[in-house]
Formats: sequence, C-alpha cells, structure tokens
Amino acid sequence: MLMENRAGMVALVGRPNVGKSTLMNTLIGDKVSIITPMAQTTRNQIRGIHNVPEGQIVYLDTPGIHQAKKQLNRYMVDVAFHSLEGVDLILYLVDASRPDEAVVEMQNASKKDKPHVGYGEDQMIIDRLNELNTPCFLVINKVDLISKKVNLLPLIEYYNGKGQFDEVIPISATEAEGTEVLVQEILKRLPEGPPLFPPEYATDRPERFLVSEIVREKVILTTREEIPHSTAIVVDVFDESERDDVDEEAGRRGLIHIEATVCVERDSQKGIIIGKRGARLKEIGSLARADIESLLGCRVFLKLWVKVDKNWSQNMRSLKRLGYEEI
Repeated sequence: MLMENRAGMVALVGRPNVGKSTLMNTLIGDKVSIITPMAQTTRNQIRGIHNVPEGQIVYLDTPGIHQAKKQLNRYMVDVAFHSLEGVDLILYLVDASRPDEAVVEMQNASKKDKPHVGYGEDQMIIDRLNELNTPCFLVINKVDLISKKVNLLPLIEYYNGKGQFDEVIPISATEAEGTEVLVQEILKRLPEGPPLFPPEYATDRPERFLVSEIVREKVILTTREEIPHSTAIVVDVFDESERDDVDEEAGRRGLIHIEATVCVERDSQKGIIIGKRGARLKEIGSLARADIESLLGCRVFLKLWVKVDKNWSQNMRSLKRLGYEEI
C-alpha cells in the first residue's frame, strides 16, 4: 500500500474512438471531456484532475491519432503527440473489440516494398512511443465487448512484439472494470510530491471552453453524419453579472447569459443545423443548456447563432481565430 503522497501527469493516447475520453471521465468521476460515437470528437488536450487518498493524478486526454489531411486534423495529431512530452506516464489505449483491424494495419505498415501504403494509426503511435524514454502502459479497453477473455492473448502478444510496455492492463472504461487496478499501478509510477492543482479542481480548463465543448457535443449528437466535423463553437458572450443574484428563500438561483456562434463551412450545413423552422437549433440549445446549468450550478440563458466560415478547417488563420493555436 502506498503511504507517501504522489502527483504527476499521465497522457492518454490512442487512435480515435478507443475510449480515452470515457476513461478519463470515469476515473475522475466527472464529465470533463465530451463524448460522442463519432471519431475525432476530442480536438484539444484536456486535463482531468483525479484526487485520491494517495495523491493526485492529472490525466491528459488527447485527440485520436489518425491519418491527417485537413489543417484541423494535422493540428489535432500535433496536439496528441506534443502531449506525450514531459509527462510521467503514458497510457496507450487500444480497442479490444477491433483486434483484427489493428493487426492488419500494422502488418501492412511493416511491408518493406510499400512502407507508406496502409501505414496504420496504431503503428504511428507505437513508432513514437518507442522513441520516448517514458514509462508506458498498454491499456486494452472495451473488454466488456469480448465474450471470451482468452481471445485477448493474441492481441497482447502482438502489441508486446511491437512495443515495450511496463504493464498490460485490460479494462472497460464504460463499466469501470479494471480501473481500480489501473489507478493503483499508475500511482506506483508517479513521483512523490504535493498536488499539482487545488483539490477542488476537476480540470484546469476555463468555463467558457467547457461551455463551447458542450454545445459542440450536442451539435454532433443531433446531426450525426450530416455534419461530420465541420463545426466550431465560439462563445461570444459570457455575462456573469447576475450569477450571484441568489434568493434561497424564493428558491431562485443565479443567472448567466451566454451567447455562442456555431461556425460551419457551407451554407447547406447551416440549414441542417438550424432545421425546419429552427427546430434543430432549438433542440441543440435545450440539450446544451441542461448540461451547462449542471456544470455551472446556476440558471443559464443560452442564445445560439449559426455562421458560415467557408473552409475554416483547412485554413490556419481561421483555426487560430476559432481558438485552435499552433503547437
């Protein structure tokens, strides 16, 4: 049992949709990263702060590493790889429910005659991990989707043949299976020291950023394939002047006025988000407002606008204007 206090930074890395954000939210017991079924939902590094009796673990949730073509996608991959620098431990997540996909991709990536054809996302990650001198766990997620756990053995053997891992830990982030073991093993690798953040923090991200992420999550969930990843959210107004206007006897909570713009790349996408007679935009606003009120602990007046910013995801100047800074 660990007696001394420990604290450190732990990066979560993997291809899209392996469950990095779900795992971080499960471990800290709070929703810090947004989650959708769509790949490449996470675009920035997001820190989640996990306080336990033995110390403090600061998780770095990162965008899924993938073959990037657009400027936005290249930005996301740069963020993910940059997050591996200066951390105390890396958790490399893989999806137990898609073992054949990863193996085939890495086998293609190993062909000497065509080194760039089929170069797999997992192979990209392993190549970078092998260049680092940072302790790394292979975390096999979604084991709840595997009927026979013995089927994990070939997958573990394959990854162990590709990289060097200090531990191999199977988990289910959605079911919190194996997560206690994971936390204890993480703590063993962290240095002794005081907490890096105050204990009441769940993240170091400002409220405006979290609000923008909630709105973006609801856009993705309500539009699905119709608006893949062509949206960005800008919080234009965050007025807290009535936040402390509380009347406990009357049961009245404070109020925050928020106005945000949903930026899309084409006129057709604007119409999809607004919907017939504004129905979809109203739904997005209603869903987002409920989560924002839960986050901020007060009433929220939320007004959403939709704006076309043509090809913003392919232009670095537009990305900077929308809050995506160069690494």
